[in-house]
Amino acid sequence: MFAAYAARTDFNDPLNGLELGERPAPEARPGWTTVTVKAASLNHHDLWSLRGVGLAEDKLPMILGCDAAGLDEDGNEVVVHSVIGQTGHGVGPRETGSILTERYQGTFAERVTVPVWNVLPKPPELSFEEAACLPTAWLTAYRMLFTNAGVRPGDSVLVQGAGGGVATAAIVLGSAAGLRVYATSRDAAKRARAVELGALEAFEPGARLPGRVDAVIETVGAATWSHSVKCLRRGGTLVISGATSGDRPAHAELTRIFFLELRVVGSTMGSKDELEDLLAFCAATGVRPVIDEVLPLDRAREGFARMAGGDLFGKVVLKP
Repeated sequence: MFAAYAARTDFNDPLNGLELGERPAPEARPGWTTVTVKAASLNHHDLWSLRGVGLAEDKLPMILGCDAAGLDEDGNEVVVHSVIGQTGHGVGPRETGSILTERYQGTFAERVTVPVWNVLPKPPELSFEEAACLPTAWLTAYRMLFTNAGVRPGDSVLVQGAGGGVATAAIVLGSAAGLRVYATSRDAAKRARAVELGALEAFEPGARLPGRVDAVIETVGAATWSHSVKCLRRGGTLVISGATSGDRPAHAELTRIFFLELRVVGSTMGSKDELEDLLAFCAATGVRPVIDEVLPLDRAREGFARMAGGDLFGKVVLKP
């Protein structure tokens, strides 16, 4: 079957390891099911895999891709939850949880095999392309906002780095849930788009906000860390799920963190129950993932290049 896969890893030039071509079809295994992929979406996790982060050399070649929506073996429309072994389903009792493509072949292919437990019904209100955007970036944003930040309608939130998948999701979900959302971006067009999607205002990175916020959604890392800490009210919460600009900020702001009793919470992906709630939320409210571009799978390299260069707003979707 045709697939986009990591043939090798290269930390400095991740696209050097990306190959497009034929790979073996997935084999049946007890407790697992094969999904015919109708749509899959790109995540920064795929770039990190090509850099060799979380993907060991002995697992190569590895079909990339965490997210997918498609048809199960009975023809049902489904969404794949990409954390394998989160509760032990389908794997050995001593195996820790992992994301697709860390140990198991991913979704950038015509078919993917996952534990039966990892498949959820796709709401009919969502297209395959829309549903394929939810299991990683949008689920991460959902967990950051509603589980780890603990915000409520009327609270204020700063989302750093508008345009990225998680940041875009946080703007849309936060606005739909009644939060007062602010955003930042270096790009004027992305700031304008953030306001169109529900942000009250969008600012250049480092700008002074109208007031201090209850929570910050942080995925940028070193470049925005100091600003994120300084924007929080006393007792506020900074939730971080990524560090695309680096994970070693020049100023950690430790004094401000302990003096103002700020909370710093790490957040990774989300649970199957949270994904089920997110799917229901989108179906009921009309909220839809922001899709930058839909590409055929044989043009996956274009999507990877745009994501690596930051030249997108929302998700890139691939269709086998």
